[in-house]
Amino acid sequence: MKTTLPCLAAALLALPLLAGCAERPDPTDPDAVAEFRQNNDPIEPFNRTMYSVHQGIDKVVLRPVAVGYRKVVPQPVRTGIRNLLGNLRTPVILANDMLQGQPRRAGDTLGRFLINTTLGLGGIFDVASSHFGVRGHSEDYGQTLAVWGVGEGAYLFIPILGPSNPRDLTGFGLGIASDPLTWVGQGVAVDALVGTRTGVTVVDTRESLIDALDAVDRESLDSYATLRSAYRQRRRAEIENRIGDAAPAAAGGTGFGVGTGIAP
Repeated sequence: MKTTLPCLAAALLALPLLAGCAERPDPTDPDAVAEFRQNNDPIEPFNRTMYSVHQGIDKVVLRPVAVGYRKVVPQPVRTGIRNLLGNLRTPVILANDMLQGQPRRAGDTLGRFLINTTLGLGGIFDVASSHFGVRGHSEDYGQTLAVWGVGEGAYLFIPILGPSNPRDLTGFGLGIASDPLTWVGQGVAVDALVGTRTGVTVVDTRESLIDALDAVDRESLDSYATLRSAYRQRRRAEIENRIGDAAPAAAGGTGFGVGTGIAP
C-alpha cells in the first residue's frame, strides 16, 4: 500500500505529458463540438494506444484464461466464488454507503454480510438474497466522490484495469487503502492471500464479460468507442443508484473499469 497510491498519483500527473491530444473540432460546427464534449476524451490518441495494448494482453492472456476457467470450473462453483469475492468487498461497500448518507443501504449491506458470513459459509452462498430477500448492491469511492460533487475529469483507458477517469482512479486507490486486508500485516501468508484474491478477481471479472465483450468485438465498428460509451453510461447509472439490485460481485462495468471492477 505504501507504494500503490504514490504510483497512481504519479501516473495521473504524467498522463498530460505522455498523452497525445485529440484533434479539437471546428468551433463553428455545433454537432462536432457537442460530440467532442460528450465523449469527454481529450487524450483519445493516447487512450486508443492503451486500448490496443490491453487488447493484445487480453487476446494472449486474459481471455484464454477466462475461457479455460469457464470450461473447467462448474457454474455453481463459479457462482460461489463470485459470491465470496462480493462478500469480501463488504467493508468497502459499507463504508461508501455510510459516506453517501445511505443508512438503509448500509443496513442491508451489514445484514447481508452477517447472514452470508455465518449461514452462507463465509459468503459462498447468498443466503441473504435467496432466503431473506435482502439483495446486494455495490458501491465504491469513485461513486462517493461523484455524490460529493467531484467531477469525473477526462476519460482514461488503462491496460488491464480498463475504462476509468481521474475520479474513479482516485477511488480505486482509496479502495485499496481502506480494504482490511491492506492493514492485516505482512508475511508470506498475507501476500499469498492478497495475490490469490486479486488473481481470482481478475479471472472472475473477465469470465463474466466473455459474451458481452465478444459481442462488442464482433458487432461494433469501433469497439473502443462502444466501450467508452457503455462505461460512462453505466457509471452514471451506478452513481445514481439506477442499477437494479444484484449480488455485489467483484466485477462490474464494461471492461475492467476501475471504478466498478477490480478495486477491492
